[in-house]
Amino acid sequence: MADTYDFVIVGSGPAGSSIASSLAKSAKKPKVLLLEAGGKNDDKNLRVDGQRWMTFQNKEMNWGYKTTPQEHCAGRELDYSRGLGLGGSSAVNFSVFNAGAVADYEEWARIMDDDAFNWPNMQRRFKTLESFDLTLPAGVDSKYAAPKAENHGSSGPLKTSYVAEVEKDLIPALDLFEKAGFPLNPDHNSGNPIGMALGINSSGKGVRSTAADLLTPTPENLTILTHSPVQRIIIEGKKAVGVESNGKKYLASKEVILSAGSLNDPKILMHSGIGPKAQLEKFGLPIIQDVPAIGQGLRDHMFVPLAYQRTEGETERPAFYGDHEAMSTALEQWKKDGTGPWAKFGCELLIGWFKLPHIASLPEFQALSSTEQNYQNQPTVPHYEIISHFPLHHFIPSFPATSLNYSCLIVFLYNAQSRGEVTLQSADPAAAPLIDPKFLSTPYDRRAAVEIMKEVNRFLRYEGYAKDTVSTIAGPAGDSDEELLEYWRQNISSSWHMTGTAKMGRPGDADAAVDKDFRLMGIDNLRVADMSVVPVLASCHVQTVAYLTGLTCAEKLIAEYDLA
Repeated sequence: MADTYDFVIVGSGPAGSSIASSLAKSAKKPKVLLLEAGGKNDDKNLRVDGQRWMTFQNKEMNWGYKTTPQEHCAGRELDYSRGLGLGGSSAVNFSVFNAGAVADYEEWARIMDDDAFNWPNMQRRFKTLESFDLTLPAGVDSKYAAPKAENHGSSGPLKTSYVAEVEKDLIPALDLFEKAGFPLNPDHNSGNPIGMALGINSSGKGVRSTAADLLTPTPENLTILTHSPVQRIIIEGKKAVGVESNGKKYLASKEVILSAGSLNDPKILMHSGIGPKAQLEKFGLPIIQDVPAIGQGLRDHMFVPLAYQRTEGETERPAFYGDHEAMSTALEQWKKDGTGPWAKFGCELLIGWFKLPHIASLPEFQALSSTEQNYQNQPTVPHYEIISHFPLHHFIPSFPATSLNYSCLIVFLYNAQSRGEVTLQSADPAAAPLIDPKFLSTPYDRRAAVEIMKEVNRFLRYEGYAKDTVSTIAGPAGDSDEELLEYWRQNISSSWHMTGTAKMGRPGDADAAVDKDFRLMGIDNLRVADMSVVPVLASCHVQTVAYLTGLTCAEKLIAEYDLA
């Protein structure tokens, strides 16, 4: 006999955990099942704040996906990591916590003609999610960070904060950005991300937060099963009645909710007979519902690193990262009380979003639709992002110890117009999907990448910064458009912000799979709620958007089923 629940949720990332927690804690206390493909991820040592950059390298916590060779990126296969285990990708991400732009959510509300997605409603949910510690790091004053309590939550399940202590060159770097013409932003989570800011982290007191924190303590009416990958959704007629995991069936009397992410949602749907007809026929899968949009419309942010050797003594990092004994001692200190160098180094970033000042004059921009131009022209919507103090040496095994005294910027391209796809490569549901994000495949993307690098050069060439640059570790060969673009082609990486592969839209929209209430159009009792449905690639690192997506879906379900 199959186990039966009111709601069966697939995937425990930010969206799935938000839905499971919200439903289980509602007044009527429905019976909720949360299925997670990976393990519990419950070792506290996985939460070391300064080691957030390395956790994704743990193969037990990563699906290990790669892209297809990228035609416009020198034929390279790119890392497309996704978190595996409780917390999903929040357990392996870099703990950057930002809400995006007011205009992102207003655009979502406009597309769907539904105020549930507008900024006031999303900010309200945001404040129920986080418990933000407004304490500024020692020695940092309100010129550099001035968050207002009314823009933040103080009693949510997710701990967010600055660090207790910043690296010595961090505030001087903020001053350099300001002097070079990059304005400061007192709080990037106010709804306006524009400007350089002290980064807010999904961590507190040296310990990383993940979506699993929403599930602790676990309500009695919530069952969580790990090591339970879902192979398919069970459909009877045009109605979802449950899921199949490892040969066992779990039935849902009310709804099945798919929150397995932008890569695994299309895979599970197609193996369930829901997706583009040609894909299903190709692998001999049943055609229950022909949905051409499934797996299409993949969007992502992308970045390149820039790294420069600095004059001796400008940073504190070599003495820590270059000394294995110092790192081991620091880890013991962290285990005792969450303090010390592993709660300092690599734990505070400078992060800023900016607009390209002359973008409206570019022919490639003028060729975009008027809707896209209007969106990008909104004052809170950036065209690129800069992160400073990224610990690049964690990502390059051969990084020489003699080069640890370095400065690293990460430069992101926003609002790329390329649209990729997620398809199948096997009739076996255990096989990885075929992923092609099609990076740099449009004229606009290539032009914007070049113009962004020119803007960043204003900082790199600013005398206050340039005087301490000894040599280039990673950067373009020259300043020509061709050399700047070639650097992107050879060094581009995903930011792992995959969005839009089961996109939300209005009935009749050719590119839509899900309606405003997260229902998979054409199938009853099946909802999809995570980054795969979001119709806007938000101006941020999207874990926050995933949480808000889940909270929004849960609100709609609680209202519809009168669970309050």
